[in-house]
Amino acid sequence: MGHWEIFLFFLIIAFVYSSVGFGGGSSYLAVLAMYNLPYQEIRLTALICNVIVVMGGVYIYIKNSQIDWKKVVPITLVSVPMAYAGAILKISQETFFLILGITLIIAAVLLWIKTETKNDGKTAPDSGFSLAGNSFLGGGIGFLSGLVGIGGGIFLSPLLNLMKWDTPRKIAATSSVFILVNSVSGIFGQLSKLSVDMDYFRILSLCLAVFIGGQIGSRMSLKWNPLIIKRMTAILVLVAGVNVLIKYW
Repeated sequence: MGHWEIFLFFLIIAFVYSSVGFGGGSSYLAVLAMYNLPYQEIRLTALICNVIVVMGGVYIYIKNSQIDWKKVVPITLVSVPMAYAGAILKISQETFFLILGITLIIAAVLLWIKTETKNDGKTAPDSGFSLAGNSFLGGGIGFLSGLVGIGGGIFLSPLLNLMKWDTPRKIAATSSVFILVNSVSGIFGQLSKLSVDMDYFRILSLCLAVFIGGQIGSRMSLKWNPLIIKRMTAILVLVAGVNVLIKYW
């Protein structure tokens, strides 16, 4: 595949993932992994693309009052330093893809199992989850996200849905904020240990692709049925996880 095929893949991935509240980092990694690119460039590119996609989504969610900051802050505040800690921890390429693939498959199963949605999306269920519990959850997922180089929404969203943490749309909004802050933290962690030259033209062109796809997808997310959102996400995450394991296990 040539440069323009990768550009098109990234545009489509950004559109689909942003429409379900994710940044698409896992799929960006899966596509880039098919090429003989520097390992650090692959992870950094995915994180930067994550930020571009979810920035548009976060803006739309804030504009539509979908973010409950009192619940979001405890999860994201602890996750930021933990994501940085995970990003600066050195792991081998094989370990990275093994962790990523297994986690994606688990997340996909969790998303698919919890398909019954009786909530109409207007009232938030009572999860009974404590402030400390939110902070611990965010910190753990933040560390794992920094370790593998993605934003963490694919880990957070299934767990919050299982916990009935809030309405499906507010969980998607929370995941977008979580992905944004953890991706930024992960970028700083990656930049602190770069040891190879980057192809900045390739990175910038892929950033443009995800910007276009993300802007379109994030605007559609508020109009889709929550059940469709979860099932689409489950399929996307499962495919990405299986592809990663097939190639690198």
